[in-house]
Amino acid sequence: MREINVNDITKAVSKMCIDANYYLNDDIKNRLNEVRKEENWDIAKGILDKIIVNSEIARDEKMPMCQDTGMACVFVEIGQDVHIIGGSLEEAINKGVAEGYISGYLRKSVVNDPLDRVNTKDNTPAVIYYNIVSGDKLKITVAPKGFGSENMSQIKMLKPADGIEGVKEFILKVVKEAGPNPCPPTVIGIGIGGTFDRAANLAKKALIRPITQRSSKKFYADLEQELLEKINELGIGPQGFGGKTTTLAVNIETYPTHIAGLPVAVNINCHATRHAEVEL
Repeated sequence: MREINVNDITKAVSKMCIDANYYLNDDIKNRLNEVRKEENWDIAKGILDKIIVNSEIARDEKMPMCQDTGMACVFVEIGQDVHIIGGSLEEAINKGVAEGYISGYLRKSVVNDPLDRVNTKDNTPAVIYYNIVSGDKLKITVAPKGFGSENMSQIKMLKPADGIEGVKEFILKVVKEAGPNPCPPTVIGIGIGGTFDRAANLAKKALIRPITQRSSKKFYADLEQELLEKINELGIGPQGFGGKTTTLAVNIETYPTHIAGLPVAVNINCHATRHAEVEL
């Protein structure tokens, strides 16, 4: 049994909240530079240039890439041979979020109740997903989720008879309806299968997968590429001003489902697709 102190968890989460908001991940940065070279629409090129420069300013000046620094979504993979000592794991994570958002001068966007809407003033509580795995490691991923893109996400309980064509039609419909609102170029996370809630969880989880990494299943890897091409053919373009680059990547995660169901969730993220991870 390996022991991990909650103080180390709080410190790690605090740093990840700041890093995810200040520093654009390399896979996104590289892809932005690639699509910039491929664009043939001057306005689209200009917007991509500004996005790239914005990320460089954020990095150099140590400030957020966007004014919406998101709600902290935290994915925790905890080995079954890990023992958390010194306090509560969940309290440690939320303390780290609070410390990171306060010390990093990140916007506090969380309200204590969806209807009362009183700001908690430290961006807590986080939305935390736990997964028990084998081993003695603790892996934590912090993914701040802005709501310009979150509000454009949808889920639908398709009928099995709708099949692959129904899945594709729904995904394209969601992206088309979203238009410029999620600050394209976007990254699209898709969850297929499971239950109503599991599909949404899969879609969220898909967004933290590197955009250079295709699905391990060839069928879904091919579907990711097909959807990427079809979405970019919509012509929405960077920030909705037209062009070839509406989406940087489509990531699909799947799970077995019931014989009577075909849940499909589409979770859209802006171009930044912020996340940072650490293994303790």
